[in-house]
Amino acid sequence: MIETIKLNDAQKKSRRNRNIALGLVLAGLVILFYVMTLVKIGNIGG
Repeated sequence: MIETIKLNDAQKKSRRNRNIALGLVLAGLVILFYVMTLVKIGNIGG
């Protein structure tokens, strides 16, 4: 039998904030790699 863990409101808020932060970091990396690719392909950087 699997026991489930009950999270209190502070833990739920903390987990949500951490997930949002990770999502923003991931989105930032995607944008960074996209821009770097455009610069490399377009020879914009010199």
